[in-house]
Amino acid sequence: MRRTALLRQLGARKSIDKLISDSEHPERALRKTLGPWSLTALGIGAVIGSGIFTVIGTAISGEKFDTPNIPNTPLIHYILTHTALAGRPGAGPAIAVSLFLVAIVCALTGLCYAELASMIPIAGSAYTYTYATLGELIAWIIGWDLILEYAGSNMTVSVGFAAHIVDLLDWFGLHPTARWISPAYLPGGLQDLAGNWLYHPGWHFGFNIPAFLIVLILTVVLVRGIRESASTNNMMVGIKLVAILIFVFAVIGFIHPSNWHPFMPNGWGGVLTGGSIIFFTYIGFDSVSTAAEECRNPQRDLPIGIIATLVVCTVLYIAVAICLTGLVPWQSMVDDGAPVVNALKKLSLLPGAHSLHWIRLVVLFGAIMGMLSSILVYQLGQSRVWFSMSRDGLLPKVFSNVHPVFRTPAFSTWVAGIVVAIPSGLFDIGTLADLSNIGTLFAFVLVSIGVIVLRIREPERRRGFRVPGGPIIPSLSVLSCFLLMAGLPIITWYRFLIWLVIGLVIYFLYSRHRSEFAEPRQLP
Repeated sequence: MRRTALLRQLGARKSIDKLISDSEHPERALRKTLGPWSLTALGIGAVIGSGIFTVIGTAISGEKFDTPNIPNTPLIHYILTHTALAGRPGAGPAIAVSLFLVAIVCALTGLCYAELASMIPIAGSAYTYTYATLGELIAWIIGWDLILEYAGSNMTVSVGFAAHIVDLLDWFGLHPTARWISPAYLPGGLQDLAGNWLYHPGWHFGFNIPAFLIVLILTVVLVRGIRESASTNNMMVGIKLVAILIFVFAVIGFIHPSNWHPFMPNGWGGVLTGGSIIFFTYIGFDSVSTAAEECRNPQRDLPIGIIATLVVCTVLYIAVAICLTGLVPWQSMVDDGAPVVNALKKLSLLPGAHSLHWIRLVVLFGAIMGMLSSILVYQLGQSRVWFSMSRDGLLPKVFSNVHPVFRTPAFSTWVAGIVVAIPSGLFDIGTLADLSNIGTLFAFVLVSIGVIVLRIREPERRRGFRVPGGPIIPSLSVLSCFLLMAGLPIITWYRFLIWLVIGLVIYFLYSRHRSEFAEPRQLP
């Protein structure tokens, strides 16, 4: 009897009509202020942020280790060859192909997101969609997965932001002590430009103050309200786009076509790995859907915001990638956390290239704006997922409390900020980018499956946007996401599974007993 009740609860689905009515409860309703332009700006703010300025260097050059080892070998390589690699192969100049292929995957999934978001305009993104289509257990798994995805992404971006602040200070001739601008834990150590050790690999006494402070400052902005947040983000996105366009047009005359040969130095394996590394920067349109409940007209605006985000960001990514790989040899970006500004720094020292010294300043400013907007959107998405899970009883109710003045989920926003800010100051969390990747792709898979499930279960429900081609596009989305997941290291799969196990323990010990679908406890 109890086993039957448990199985029934695990597969219990939220009624879409009830999801919408719950969100309209006056004590838990969010303010509806966002239109298509603000949604697109939110998406661009997340996508064109860290990846185009930081992670793109790793995607181009790959990762190098001292010896071959299985945990750091991409899963698909080990399956096909049963051999370990000493790192991961980069895409080289073919990073443009990687970006194009990743954009196709995102477009397939973006169409699925657009259909579900136009049907279910509720905060929570993939979590909410799976709750309405695949049941409570899967919804918990994806919500727990999204928390990891957003937190890992935000920590990565925060550390990247700090690196660019240091580079900006360097431009002005200021050199603060490394103790307060670098993480306390440096797995690869820290060297100066001459190769001298500042800190050997491991722990040292220090704290990344810029990374810590920026998260807390933007948390205050989010607590004050989505209108202020959206306005701030719109301004930062505009500055960032101008800086990117200036970079592209300014460096055209300094490009050396010889740097593009060989175009695909590591073959299709490098193209796949490069796409897998940089993939997490495309979670911007996922962040757009987390703000569904705050849209004025979600049935119309969400599809526009998601698809416009993908088109604009893909064009900009490919333009920067082509220019960057033409400026400097692709091998020179190994372990480079700021490849764009560092390429400009190197070239500005050459005869006749002094103008790039000022272009570097413009790009630095744009990169900083880009990372600010990314942190803003990631924090927005993370706090809204916690808000939705709390409203459903899967997390303590305090996470869904709305500020009486600002009408924002203040408690969940503050907790999300603290959870991200402290590790950003302590750790070099480059490996968390891979966890964000696998979490994002896993969410994409479940969203795509959800479209097919809802087409079967509720074909008559109104859809403001419908994915063309029936089940073909959702199916292609699932397959392509699994292919990119296979390009991630084996150790990333281990870590992801451990995270999911921790989440399942919390669900079975706490969340399922407080869910609205839980069986009432009988008194003895």
